[in-house]
Amino acid sequence: MNFAKLLLVVLSFFTLMTGAALAARYDEGIAYQAIVPAQPTDTKDKVEVVELFWYGCPHCHRFEPFIERWLKTKNANIEFVRMPAILRPDWELHGRAFYAAEALGVLDKIHPALFTAIHAHKRKLDTEESLQAFFAEQGVSQDDFKKTFRSFAVEAKLRRARELGQRYGINGTPAVVVNGKYRLSNSICNCSFGEVLSIVDFLAEKETKAN
Repeated sequence: MNFAKLLLVVLSFFTLMTGAALAARYDEGIAYQAIVPAQPTDTKDKVEVVELFWYGCPHCHRFEPFIERWLKTKNANIEFVRMPAILRPDWELHGRAFYAAEALGVLDKIHPALFTAIHAHKRKLDTEESLQAFFAEQGVSQDDFKKTFRSFAVEAKLRRARELGQRYGINGTPAVVVNGKYRLSNSICNCSFGEVLSIVDFLAEKETKAN
């Protein structure tokens, strides 16, 4: 066997071993949990990855830079969706803010600004009035805010987010759900935020191959 063939065999062996080691390290129940029953997704031709968060959660704030970097390099077959978690009645207000910003077409601006205002600038933003003033700072008129914040469209999306969070079995944030089948978080895998997203990539590839 010449050197080129030997090198190819060695590289193939290490590739197989690396894949096996990765699969073992990312075992169900250790790195992630299965969602039973699996939940339907809105993305039929891609792998849906849902991030569940709460603006008042400091861990969610720290997770954001990891998410933003990952979005620049994620597989094209992944459809990323943000969803506010409604785990307690007082979390509903920030869920409304998210969907109102989405409806008003200012989510890309409001989403990072809310995290920064709450965690870096220590603003409470825990009443409808304070959120109205915050949206005004971002260029949203009071009339537009009032018409949207408790609109039918926002109510419907808020209700769906609440129901899906329950079906996913989410009890803390931040959390990630892959294709309606798997939930994971840094508390489940006892790992870093970067490792959480590595597990997301692993599960997304698993789903792509399965489909």
